[in-house]
Amino acid sequence: MRKGVTIQNSHGWTLEQVKAYEKTVKKASMAKRLAVIRLMMEGYYAMEAAQLLNVHRDTVSACVKKFNQGGMKALLHRGSSPGKPPLLSPGQEAEVKRMIEHSTPAEEGYGCETCWDTRILKEVLEGTFSIKMTRMGIGKMLKRWGFSYTRPTYTWKRADPRKQEAFQKELHMES
Repeated sequence: MRKGVTIQNSHGWTLEQVKAYEKTVKKASMAKRLAVIRLMMEGYYAMEAAQLLNVHRDTVSACVKKFNQGGMKALLHRGSSPGKPPLLSPGQEAEVKRMIEHSTPAEEGYGCETCWDTRILKEVLEGTFSIKMTRMGIGKMLKRWGFSYTRPTYTWKRADPRKQEAFQKELHMES
């Protein structure tokens, strides 16, 4: 009996099934996990599999452990995405989104501004939630939420569309 990392196939996966499934997986990270299991089923030692796949031996051990405990489902399960958790709670996010979509800074008591910008939102986050963020970070957060930067433009309420059209035609004739 071999010592060390071994596959305990209590989940019914055969080497042929693993090979076939490995060909269907599109994500490289998942394919590498399957390759670990395939190589271990083919009889390679953990160190050999690690060298062949250019991964650390601990990665091989972790893959085998996941497979032994929960089968293919556990092996390919990807938990929450890596990265820093958001600074705002879902409730705080909803409140900020509501403010941006349904009111102006002036209506919320932040000066006499009519449009939201990162400078004002930085003040809101610090004052309301005691959260410090950079303006660049606020801009990225807004983009993740689906907001986009727009520059305000002026429209004349009493503009005559016929005069504007005539002006446009005249402008294009001169050029």
